[in-house]
This record gives sequence, structure tokens and C-alpha cells, in this order.
Amino acid sequence: MNKHIGSKFDDFLNEENLLAEAQAEAIKRVVVWQLEQVMEEQKLSQTELAKRLHTSRSGLKRLLDEENTSITLNTLANVAQVTGKKLQISFS
Repeated sequence: MNKHIGSKFDDFLNEENLLAEAQAEAIKRVVVWQLEQVMEEQKLSQTELAKRLHTSRSGLKRLLDEENTSITLNTLANVAQVTGKKLQISFS
């Protein structure tokens, strides 16, 4: 009998030591989606946003890469500042 039948998917991921990685990737996908929405609303090109962030276009591409979960709080705060948004992070 399969021990995972009837269990939560999060429980399975946790047992396989994959939960934190899956959550990080999900959060990054949301961050990228939100940033793309802001760029669209403000009619910001990648080139313009990269200039505002004082980074290269390749640096911005890493930020917009949903699979690259390496992002710092400083980067998130900087993105919020240059786009006129407020950064909110919480544990629930």
C-alpha cells in the first residue's frame, strides 16, 4: 500500500525534502508575474527598468527568470522603490 495515498502533497514534498524548494519557486513565479504586471502598467521596457535598477539587461533577465530563485531582499526593495510600489513580506 502506498503511504502517500490520502496525504497532502505538501507532506509528500516535505518528506522528500523538496517543500522549501517548491515554495521558493512558486514565490518567485508570483514575484515575476507581479513585476511583469507593473512593467506593463507603467509601460516600462526591460531596458528602462534595468537602467532604473542600475543593472544590466542580463541582470534583469535573471530577476525575471522564474526558475532562478536567488533574489535578495535588497533587490526586491530596490525594485519596489524604483517602481513606486511597497514591498510586503510575511510569514503565515
